[in-house]
Amino acid sequence: MGAEQGQLGDETLGYLQDEVRRIAEQYPRVPLSTVFDDLAAAQSDAFRLIEGGRARPSQMRQLHVLATLLSWHMAKACHDLGDESSAMMHARAAGVSAEQAEHPALSALVHGLKSLISYWSGRGEDALFHARRGGAEYQQVHGTVSVWLPSLEARAAALLGDAGGAAAAVEQAARRRETVEPDDLDELGGLLTFPAEKELYYRVETEVLLGQGATGTATGAAAEQAVAAFSNPDAPFWAFGDEAGALCNLSVVRLHDDELDGAVDALRPVLDLPPAQRNRGIVVSAQRVHRALAHSPARSSLLARELAEEITQFSPAAPPPAALGR
Repeated sequence: MGAEQGQLGDETLGYLQDEVRRIAEQYPRVPLSTVFDDLAAAQSDAFRLIEGGRARPSQMRQLHVLATLLSWHMAKACHDLGDESSAMMHARAAGVSAEQAEHPALSALVHGLKSLISYWSGRGEDALFHARRGGAEYQQVHGTVSVWLPSLEARAAALLGDAGGAAAAVEQAARRRETVEPDDLDELGGLLTFPAEKELYYRVETEVLLGQGATGTATGAAAEQAVAAFSNPDAPFWAFGDEAGALCNLSVVRLHDDELDGAVDALRPVLDLPPAQRNRGIVVSAQRVHRALAHSPARSSLLARELAEEITQFSPAAPPPAALGR
């Protein structure tokens, strides 16, 4: 960047594009602490280039696209660290950049992230609002974000106990899947794409939130299938957070069926995660198992009490030093 003073050259822009691609690919696969510093630096570089007056008009749109993607991942990072306020701040910055880029799929992606942040923070109404708004305002989008939004809507409706709304959203997601045309966000991959395996995981979670499912039902079979889908770390769509969420859902389903041993087996890989991978969503998912355990007929057994205590001690990841004070 320093060598290309006075103008924004292809090497500088190419470097930033490569960083965005690398961060997008690595983010769901590694502990946040390993990518946070690079993410923060790249986000700062993108906005500095936008504000520096060196970019040609033809380069500005691409810079706004990159700034959107980096702010989007920074918002997700703050959320994973449990800082909802900063997460929403960066999500709004991503939304402004997406508007400047005139990129509907990116704008839809930002609404989805706002829904996700609200959902894991326990604010179902806000999660529902953002998911529905994104779906309504960007109906022309045909990438997999068009499936993500109704899937988010389904989970939010389930969180509010709206079984009818959740079922309608699940059906809408299935219909949108049939018309998907992969776009530039899907090509980047990582958290920017929403494959069928993740749609299954969301559908299972929707049913679990509504109190449905046991190992002998369709929900139980789907929960097993979701876990199997995320059991291979070499799969292109694999994410440690999705694997942990699927395992937690299976654990709850087994508790509904009074299979305490099976529930413990499902949750064990989650509880064994190193602290650096215990992000907000994973911790909340584990706490849902704790609540289900409290209503289990086996709750007074020694195994149940030991599991409950272990979940209680399951704490979120500490923020990396660069995140402090942001």
